[in-house]
Amino acid sequence: MEKIASFTIDHIKLQPGVYVSRKDHIGSETVTTFDLRMTSPNEEPVMNTAEVHTMEHLGATFLRNDPVWKDRVVYFGPMGCRTGFYMLLAGDLESRDVVSLVTRMYEFMRDFEGEVPGASPKDCGNYLDMNLGMAKFLAAKYLDEVLYDIEEDRLVYPE
Repeated sequence: MEKIASFTIDHIKLQPGVYVSRKDHIGSETVTTFDLRMTSPNEEPVMNTAEVHTMEHLGATFLRNDPVWKDRVVYFGPMGCRTGFYMLLAGDLESRDVVSLVTRMYEFMRDFEGEVPGASPKDCGNYLDMNLGMAKFLAAKYLDEVLYDIEEDRLVYPE
């Protein structure tokens, strides 16, 4: 069986960043999948499900309400390995094209106060599994250590 593209990335060399994971062509349209890698795989602890779940709710809410990008958002959600998130956008895009959007999204997460959108039994299948404090901490860490002043080597997968 052929190995899927995301399993061909050298996770030993991979560091936190904003990467183009793949581009899919559906008819005449292109969908770009971004790897928003927040932790160094197999080096740092993975994120716990409660903060990942909280960040998923906040990130999806932010993206679907962004006046410029909302109509291009296909999906935002966590990686199964809990080292980051996938963001799928309509268009043939590069990492540099979305750094500002991703930065604003993580600032929204870091600064969020109040009830997490969709965190109710009516709106979510696991609404009790939330940790806003830790989500805010991880968003701030990603902003400070990766997004602010991001380097080129954090925009292209390592060879």
